[in-house]
Amino acid sequence: MNRINTTGKSTGKASDNGRASQPETALVDVAAAVDELHEQFTELRKQLGGVIVGQEEVIEQLLIALLCRGHCILQGMPGLAKTMLVSTLASLIDLSFRRVQFTPDLMPGDITGTEVLEEDHTTGKRIFRFVEGPLFGNVILADEINRTPPKTQSALLEAMQEQQLTVCGQTYKLPDPFFVLATQNPVETEGTYPLPEAQLDRFLLKIHVQYPDRAEELEIARRQTTDYSFETKTVLDIDHMHNMQSLVRNVVVSDHVYAAALDLVRGTRLEEGTMPAELQQMVQWGAGPRATISLLMAAKARALLNRRCHATTADLIAVALPVLRHRIILTFNAEAAGINADSVLTRIIKATPSLNKQETIAPTS
Repeated sequence: MNRINTTGKSTGKASDNGRASQPETALVDVAAAVDELHEQFTELRKQLGGVIVGQEEVIEQLLIALLCRGHCILQGMPGLAKTMLVSTLASLIDLSFRRVQFTPDLMPGDITGTEVLEEDHTTGKRIFRFVEGPLFGNVILADEINRTPPKTQSALLEAMQEQQLTVCGQTYKLPDPFFVLATQNPVETEGTYPLPEAQLDRFLLKIHVQYPDRAEELEIARRQTTDYSFETKTVLDIDHMHNMQSLVRNVVVSDHVYAAALDLVRGTRLEEGTMPAELQQMVQWGAGPRATISLLMAAKARALLNRRCHATTADLIAVALPVLRHRIILTFNAEAAGINADSVLTRIIKATPSLNKQETIAPTS
C-alpha cells in the first residue's frame, strides 16, 4: 500500500525565543493506523456477513458515514433488512441503538424528551425533571421519517447539526458519536411529508438499498427457513471509533482531486454554464457548498476503507451518487419524463473532464 511520511524533520532554524522550532508534523505513523483500521473494518464486514446477506455497497456507504460522523437516509422497499443492518452494525461497535417509528401523530417531545413535574414527598416541593427521549443514543434509526409532520421532522435539525437539543430553554448535549439513520419507502407517497431541502442537505449520504440478486436471495431464504444462527461479537469500542474518525482528516487530497470535486458540484448548477445542453431543462437547483465538503470527506473515508492514505478521483466518482442525489432538485419536465437524479448525475460525471483524466500516482515506499 502507499505510505505517507509523516515523521517530519526540524528545519534547524531558531524561533524568536532562541529555541529550535518543533517538527512540522507529528511523529505519527498514519500508514500503520490505516492498516489497523482496514483490519478492523474487514472484521466488521465479516461479522455483518454472518447476519446480512449481500448489500456490500450499502455496508461500505454506512461505514463511510460512520467515519465521517455523517447521517444517512436509507431508501428501499420493505423487507430488505434495513433495520437489522443498522442495529447489527451498532452492536458490533458497542454503540447504543434507538429506533423511533415515525407516525403522523408523533410530537417533537416524543423524540427529544420533555420536562415532567415531580413532587418531593419529604419537603413537599415540586420540581421539573427532564426525561430524555430516544434521541439520547449513539445510533438513531428514524424509521419512515417521511411519515411524520414537518414539526417533528424539524426537531431533528438541531440534533443532526449541533449534536445537542434545546428543550424548554435548556440545552442538553447528545452522546458522541451520534448518527441519525433515516429510512424511507420509495413507493408509498400517500400520507407522507417529504423532507424539506434544508434538512435533506444535513444528510451526508442518501443510500439506495436494492433488491438482492438471485444467489443472495436464495441464501436469505435458506437462512430464514432453517435453524441458522450467527453469534456476533463486538469488534470496536467507542474510543477506537473516535480514533478512526480523527484519521479521516489526515488522508491526503491532491490539488487536482480538490479541483475535480469542485468541478463536479459546480457542474450541477445551471448558472455555471458547464452543464450539458440536454440536461439544462432537467435541473432546477444544483448542489450547494456543503456538497463539496461531503464529497471530499466521503472520498477520504472510502480511501481509508480501501487501505489507502490518499484519495483519488475514482473515490469521488464512487461516492458521487449517494452524496449528491438528494442535493439537486429536478424540474417538472424531468420528473414527467421519468428521469431521476442518478441518471442526471451520471451524465454530469461523464461530462466533467477533471474527473475522467487518467491519474498517475508515483510509487512510494
